[in-house]
Amino acid sequence: MKSLEELKAIREKALGQVNMRTEQEGNIRVVVGMATCGIAAGARPVLNAFVSELAKRGMNNVQVTQTGCIGMCRLEPIVEVYVPGEEKVTYVKMDEEKAARVVVEHLANHKVVNELTIGAVEK
Repeated sequence: MKSLEELKAIREKALGQVNMRTEQEGNIRVVVGMATCGIAAGARPVLNAFVSELAKRGMNNVQVTQTGCIGMCRLEPIVEVYVPGEEKVTYVKMDEEKAARVVVEHLANHKVVNELTIGAVEK
């Protein structure tokens, strides 16, 4: 940093990023378990499939993030979907095709894909 103007520019950039996070609080969140167990089970292609499908459809109201171990390694890859005002939905044993289906049916058309959820698999 060589000047006060540079410091102000850095401050404005940081404030812009904070504001962007605040504006996105009402967005849908898709969280992919990316611990060692998830990655070994194929979570990275699942995450990439979500990002690709959402971009293809121009769905800017969905944030795809990753987390560590969700705690049910035998059901990996696991994806949790958080829609504001609704209960969390946990999808298990995901792959790229299932991820695309969740984008179309759940995220775009607001219909949970029940047969891919933890409730259906655990019966």
